[in-house]
Amino acid sequence: MTYLVVGGGGREHAIIRKLRESAGVDKIYCTPGNGGISKDAEVFHVAATDIDGVVALAKKLAVDCVFVAPDDPLVEGMVDALEAEGIRAFGPNKRAAIIEGSKVFSKDLMKRYGIPSAAYEVFNDPKEALDYIAGRNSYPSVIKADGLALGKGVVIAENFDEAKAAIHSIMEDKIFGNSGNNIVIEEFLTGPEVSVLAFTDGKCVKPMVSSMDHKRVFNGNLGPNTGGMGTISPNPFYTDEVAKECMEKIFIPTINAMNTDGRTFKGCLYFGLMITPDGPKVIEYNSRFGDPEAQVVLPRLKTDFSEIIQAIIDERLSDIDIEWDDGACACVIMASGGYPGKYDKGIPIEGLDKNGQVEGATVYHAGTRCSEFAGGGFLTNGGRVLGVTAKGETLDEALDKAYAAVDKIKFKGAHFRTDIGRAYKK
Repeated sequence: MTYLVVGGGGREHAIIRKLRESAGVDKIYCTPGNGGISKDAEVFHVAATDIDGVVALAKKLAVDCVFVAPDDPLVEGMVDALEAEGIRAFGPNKRAAIIEGSKVFSKDLMKRYGIPSAAYEVFNDPKEALDYIAGRNSYPSVIKADGLALGKGVVIAENFDEAKAAIHSIMEDKIFGNSGNNIVIEEFLTGPEVSVLAFTDGKCVKPMVSSMDHKRVFNGNLGPNTGGMGTISPNPFYTDEVAKECMEKIFIPTINAMNTDGRTFKGCLYFGLMITPDGPKVIEYNSRFGDPEAQVVLPRLKTDFSEIIQAIIDERLSDIDIEWDDGACACVIMASGGYPGKYDKGIPIEGLDKNGQVEGATVYHAGTRCSEFAGGGFLTNGGRVLGVTAKGETLDEALDKAYAAVDKIKFKGAHFRTDIGRAYKK
């Protein structure tokens, strides 16, 4: 089979590297890709959000399947456009992808079908939102932009001034564009967070191994939210008992709710959970593989990835037995100086081999490009630059290997958290 993977980050690099292990996959293309991906797939320069361009490219290459990885093209209907041309595609259609595309929709879905989540209110007027925050006078308070915001559309306000600033920047300054036309204000939940990705064909749901993202930019979970500064798998708080409760009260009910609403979801559904004193609750849904969760979950997958993908498209997931590695995996994100704020690009990266790798680990490229200078090499080209990932029999072993590899890689301004996985030991 031949695949076209849409996207250009660390998640897509992890998807491509796992597809390369599939026995029936002969050729992998990617658009727009990045420097590291270009060493594992043939890269084109069609933007991930260019639906017409991707459809045309898929037809030109005569690929057997298109894997739509990022949220934006899924929410905008890329899978619908591909299928309309008779092209097999992995990912939810537009009607199903709204579960990530609109937090207002997803919160309403959970309320209507009794899926446990935080109490909330929706606002389209900044003054009404401020009046509600002032009257409620309960902090921390969670403020979310309704639409997609590159994983940065959530503010945890510790006081009224922070809440006021968040509402102003999201709804009036439009820092996330039209995604901030509406906001959701939620109660603040406490407990460890868990990420669970799940394969589903709309009839059957098969959760993957658990993981834990580290959203805040600095050690100790301090500083602003990012797209993710590192991940571990498995999540030490996701016990068999919690998994059973999530399956019964969250995973299956969500799939059923989407079916009842005429929005059958096929692909990878991400459950962002919090294990509260009252049991597990949904923080958010994503309509695709998480980034950087994919970088620690997919390395543990033992079953042929392409076979799973095709079974989901054909709605025969129940026929597939999915096996996972019993060990652990850890990913440390190396980011550009200034991220998640402003940062420079084009900075040379030292310590990588010609394929963008380091011995003892797997380096997933997120924001890199190949150097045009003599001798080649890689340059930074984004906020999150590299996801340095390692497996081990234990979490400690995986973390030690990942950080040993990080120490071999240098670029000016590079920063990373040194406590990934360390603060969450039981």
